[in-house]
Amino acid sequence: MPSWITRVLVRSSSVVALVGAAVLAGVGPAVAADEAPAPEEFTLLDERLTESSGLAASTRHPDVYWTHNDSDDAARIYAVDGTTGETVATVDLAGVTARDIEAISLGPDGNLYVGDIGDNFDGGWSEVWIYRIAEPAELTDQSVTPTTFTVQYADGPRNAEALMVHPETGRVYIASKKGDESGALYAGPEALSEAGVNVFEPVADVPLEVTDGAFSPDGSRLLLRGYFAARMYAWGADGLPERLESRVRVPIQRQGESVTFAVGGRYVMFGSEGAGSEVTPVELSGELLPADVAAADEERAAREGGSSDGGSGEAGADDGSDGGLSSNAVLVLLVVGAVALLASRRLPGGGGKG
Repeated sequence: MPSWITRVLVRSSSVVALVGAAVLAGVGPAVAADEAPAPEEFTLLDERLTESSGLAASTRHPDVYWTHNDSDDAARIYAVDGTTGETVATVDLAGVTARDIEAISLGPDGNLYVGDIGDNFDGGWSEVWIYRIAEPAELTDQSVTPTTFTVQYADGPRNAEALMVHPETGRVYIASKKGDESGALYAGPEALSEAGVNVFEPVADVPLEVTDGAFSPDGSRLLLRGYFAARMYAWGADGLPERLESRVRVPIQRQGESVTFAVGGRYVMFGSEGAGSEVTPVELSGELLPADVAAADEERAAREGGSSDGGSGEAGADDGSDGGLSSNAVLVLLVVGAVALLASRRLPGGGGKG
């Protein structure tokens, strides 16, 4: 075979391979992932964690969740690897005697807020406390002296197990726990003060026996959970919740006590008390999705061919279902034709030697 033919064939095959790769890749610039990968269920393997009562997803350490016991333990929080269930660090709150730690939340300032807000006497404690520490940069066992905030409720002492820090404003909220589902959501001062008492004011009724709660990473959703149910709220610009009609699916657990949004906001992680308890992810959809996740879904659907079917990206997809050729097929034919034309122009005149 003449060398010029070999060269043309090699070049042609290279072009076809490149085009084929582009077609398989969807043709066009690569689209960066705009969401975190789906989290997996994991088991709390630390034998010390027998009453895990709060949960917070770390934004500093991938796949790490902070948790704690609610009683019969020192003032201590645990960093757990969500891919293995193993404890990777513990942080002792130096100088603190825990009474009934029930909640943990991560604020926009990079601090962890630990709520010693439980009151099994439902009004037996005149004040409760919130402890704040910087989320550790290194996951090692350590002791940290926290900043302490004293808390009282405007309408008197009560039991509570849910503390949430808004991820944009940094304002702290507490949801009280009532067995008759007559609890309330309380807002703290715009900024907590170390001096004096921080009075939390009721801002909304909560018809649920709340055991934990969490804001979505973008702050547009508030999720409150009970033992067997959960309620999602849209968070208004006025700092007030609006209950959504759709219900969140809650996994069956021994004693559902904790919840947090996973990084990215598409999934919520439900935890339970008990030795060897599981933390289970639940995917959100529809109106339950945080605003930024829903917007990303709509953008992706439009990019992939339309969102008239509700954002799945399938409607209007260029799959050739009308009997014609798809755009990818046309592109391949055009390139192959161009390669053939290039080869023909390189042929020697007058039907040269083979």
